[in-house]
Amino acid sequence: MEYYNKVIESVGVRFLKGTNYKIEKSVAVSDYIETENSIILLHQGSLKFSDEQELVNEGEILFIPAGRATPITFGSGNKKSEMDNEGFLDQKRKFLQTISFKEIKSLEEDCISIVNFEAKVFDVVNFFNSLGIPPFVIRFNDRLATIVEDIVKESEQSTPGKERVLKIHSELLVIEIVRHILKNRLFMEELSTNSTYFKDPRLIDLFNYIKKNIGGDLSNKVLAKVANVSEDYVGQYFKMLTGINPQDYIEYQRMEAAVELLRTSKKSIRDIGKEVGYKDTAYFCRRFKMMYGLPAGKMRRRESLINVQS
Repeated sequence: MEYYNKVIESVGVRFLKGTNYKIEKSVAVSDYIETENSIILLHQGSLKFSDEQELVNEGEILFIPAGRATPITFGSGNKKSEMDNEGFLDQKRKFLQTISFKEIKSLEEDCISIVNFEAKVFDVVNFFNSLGIPPFVIRFNDRLATIVEDIVKESEQSTPGKERVLKIHSELLVIEIVRHILKNRLFMEELSTNSTYFKDPRLIDLFNYIKKNIGGDLSNKVLAKVANVSEDYVGQYFKMLTGINPQDYIEYQRMEAAVELLRTSKKSIRDIGKEVGYKDTAYFCRRFKMMYGLPAGKMRRRESLINVQS
């Protein structure tokens, strides 16, 4: 138990957005993916996910870790549109209409609440993604559902202390997700295999070095010097503790840094690619689309629209 207390204490949480939607038209998205962790609370109607189209019941929660793609079907209509994630994002307002929390209580149509948040270990590692757990349903957890509702209600307010309240609720959300996983003994193999990085300070040194030098030389030769291990061994060492090889991890961190720059700056796609370590802009754009399912330019327009709406 002390070990998991340490894990939770190491995770920094940041609220990103909370939105209520009425499902206007049923849609099946073949590869739904978000750059941040997503919680989807089904108030009423139908929500299915995974290749098996597993059903989420009303009042239950679908949790999708950052960067984990899954097929998902919104809505209960017999006629549904089918598309990939890029097409869905282009037409999202056609299928999901933003509504207030008060409207949910009086609606008879399908409706959901979505909360997005960051959860990073030592402000570096995307926690839930690093565990390697897939999207899953959180069933029979009224406390978590209440926290989600409190977050979306608070996000609609313009009152003093709003940001502080959202931070507190988001931290509670992460703690309750971890508690739910442990209580129901979900993904125990993934937890034991992929959270061992808390036990080795040399790995934390590597995480911090990668973050601070994201646009620089992060070859295995450089990483070996930081961790004080041989160049031949550093890849094996990193994978043994994290479950992934260092260059895959570095690419994920570079893409996360690129998303943040797309969200917060007006720099060109070319300059952003260079800043996060890609000299070849075309290669950066190909890798970005491969990881997130849409081009960097569309990601920027999407984030700008979200910021305008919020």
